[in-house]
Amino acid sequence: MCYLTGSRPLLLQTGGRPESSVDNRHAQIMTPTPPTRAPRARAPARTPIAGLIACLGACLLATLACGCGATGPPELIRASELAEAQTFPYYRIYWAGPRFRGAPLDAADGRKNYNSEIGDSVYYGSCVTGHGVFAGGSTCTLPLQVTTVIYRRHSNQPLGPQRNLLIRGVPATVYDEGRSLELYTGQLAIDIFSDSFSGALAAAEQLRPLNAAGSPTVRLPPPVYCPSLYGPQQPELEHVMRDLPGHPCQSAAAELAFAKALRAGRYSPG
Repeated sequence: MCYLTGSRPLLLQTGGRPESSVDNRHAQIMTPTPPTRAPRARAPARTPIAGLIACLGACLLATLACGCGATGPPELIRASELAEAQTFPYYRIYWAGPRFRGAPLDAADGRKNYNSEIGDSVYYGSCVTGHGVFAGGSTCTLPLQVTTVIYRRHSNQPLGPQRNLLIRGVPATVYDEGRSLELYTGQLAIDIFSDSFSGALAAAEQLRPLNAAGSPTVRLPPPVYCPSLYGPQQPELEHVMRDLPGHPCQSAAAELAFAKALRAGRYSPG
């Protein structure tokens, strides 16, 4: 199948968080895909027209093996690729099960393609699922991508309009017009990219570890760090943030106050 590549305006190449600071490195969401696979498109609905022309031209001129028909079924993940993801050794990676809303698990990065700053991703469906590139000029967006990455402290402000809420018992941020979620759990951040808010939320409700035992019916482990949420928080979320294990938000607030005092020259040892 023929995948389009491209980026959403003002965002990193895969629809992730804008690259606004050194500490924002983990937000480069799209991981390197297996070399035998075509690149996955995070948000080809806004792909530059040149990318679309190149894809169509390649199909018409070369009769590529990947195929560009609008009716072809999504590829199924290879057994060896799935096995590699299931034995990923560094931390828990999350998926939404073998299928998501009828779209099969199509690819997984696994250990061979792992980059600690980007994380590890699984991909569902293909560009021919739902809205194909030939479907009257409509969109060609993967139904779902889930990326698990070790959390690095960063500000969520550059995400633009966003909401903070509780999902599966842990803090989460909704952004990108509702199509993207970031959940904060354990030492990790789980980034979900879908084609709608309902899709992203449904995926969050189905999350379970791919390389460990787990169930989508239980709450996710609370984060051991203080997520740098931006904007208002509901009382229920504020309560959870105050009571995180080890009280990391209180520690972060104390560190921030200390740093401000140093900058203002108000701190005096002893």
